[in-house]
Amino acid sequence: MSIPTTPQVTPPVPAAMAPADVEAVARAAQQAAPALAALPPRARAAALRAVADALGSHADELVGLAAAETHLADARLRGELNRTQVQLRLFARTIEAGDYLDVRLDAADPGFVLGPRPDLRRTLWPVGPVLNFAASNFPFAFSVAGGDTVAALAAGCPVVVKAHPGHPGLSRRVAALVTEALTAAGLPAGTFSLVEGDDAGRALLAHPAVRAAAFTGSTRVGRLLADAAAARPDPIPFYGELGSLNPVLVTPAALAERGEEIARGWVASVSGSAGQLCTKPGFLLVPEGHGLEGVVAEAAAAVAEHPLLNPRVGAGYVARRDVVLGTDGVTVLAEGAVATDDDGTVRATPTLVATDLEALRAHRDPVLEETFGPFAVLVTYPAGTDLGAVVGELFAGELTATVHRGSGESGELAGLLGTLGRHAGRVLVDGWPTGVAVTPAMQHGGPWPATTSDGTSVGTAAIGRFLRGVTYQDAPQDALPAPLQDGNPWGVPQARSGVGESAHW
Repeated sequence: MSIPTTPQVTPPVPAAMAPADVEAVARAAQQAAPALAALPPRARAAALRAVADALGSHADELVGLAAAETHLADARLRGELNRTQVQLRLFARTIEAGDYLDVRLDAADPGFVLGPRPDLRRTLWPVGPVLNFAASNFPFAFSVAGGDTVAALAAGCPVVVKAHPGHPGLSRRVAALVTEALTAAGLPAGTFSLVEGDDAGRALLAHPAVRAAAFTGSTRVGRLLADAAAARPDPIPFYGELGSLNPVLVTPAALAERGEEIARGWVASVSGSAGQLCTKPGFLLVPEGHGLEGVVAEAAAAVAEHPLLNPRVGAGYVARRDVVLGTDGVTVLAEGAVATDDDGTVRATPTLVATDLEALRAHRDPVLEETFGPFAVLVTYPAGTDLGAVVGELFAGELTATVHRGSGESGELAGLLGTLGRHAGRVLVDGWPTGVAVTPAMQHGGPWPATTSDGTSVGTAAIGRFLRGVTYQDAPQDALPAPLQDGNPWGVPQARSGVGESAHW
């Protein structure tokens, strides 16, 4: 029997929501928050695994919906759906381990070095309902059941997802599966909801029930939402992942040893998923006289045409591409094809251009802006250039920064890597930034404008965005939250400071 590729359930919410419906969603999340926070970690972990199982059991259906709405390839979507399931299970293990609560117990100490110390017990507690603005370019991993949603649920926060209009059918179907799985796992009503439409998103961002928000998208829209979150009578944290240029620096030694390999790797990284990745290496800095023009053109010519996500993304790509191509000092290495279908879908092959450091400085405004799509810039620099100074001058804040080095270069790169670490959230050596590993040590976030606030949206540290510290002083045992009790009913790690320890200070 064939598996259907169209939604088989009624959408959980209409395409346009009345103010009363938005209010009901917000209040339901607010009412769910205390009960969800009080659930033992193992209960939330079981619910996350149930969501992962539900998505996996409907993989063919969901991938079919995603392919129809986003034009992304089957293999890419299946890999992304698997990543989404891995995220869910990774956070399930994280909350079961309990370290994320950072429990600290300081026993009362009348002889404390600074004077009598009361009994102090600190933990991290869920912030409350979280609003998540889904992204278009990752319809699974950064959308309805994506990383922000999973991190917030793992923290014990109810989540309201504002669906992206680029894949509405998929969003509704995933939301139905998530809701069904969470309900069956015993989580309180209101733990998860989906809304659609910009009006609903703006209303919820301003609603007093919402205590934090997350966003992945353009710098322009992210800044508008961040300003709105900050302008509330009660400002809330806004975790926005915005634009990133992701510079790649090639040392003279690396160019001499494997220049052609680096050039081909760059083209492959730029053109993956039609360049619609936040970690696309948009700028490649190479020494003057590199001689890679032919290699770049050949590699780009071998890349097949790919439709962009939706007409809005396509129109933005064409406009930005035209701006850079019309800038003085920019030459074409590979002039990719651009065609627009009757429905507005843009199909493109990679466009790669070149300029030099002097021209880039002279025309930084039109060139140093993210071009979302299969487009990138090769920048030549003269001998003796301080690459760290160039990064500090031209690249304000990035998700990633990369160095390709020669085989004899190691310790002397320490200063350059330190500089890159001040300007990017992830520093790579001899690699490519596309392909973000979902692991505990991953950092996917960087200084403004890469993100609006410190934090990561990938990896287990992402849970910290939706937690806040609370200390209880001289509280009776039977009134304390479970992780702070001496009996430790949740079985979480507890760091204890005993009486008399200050004598060693």
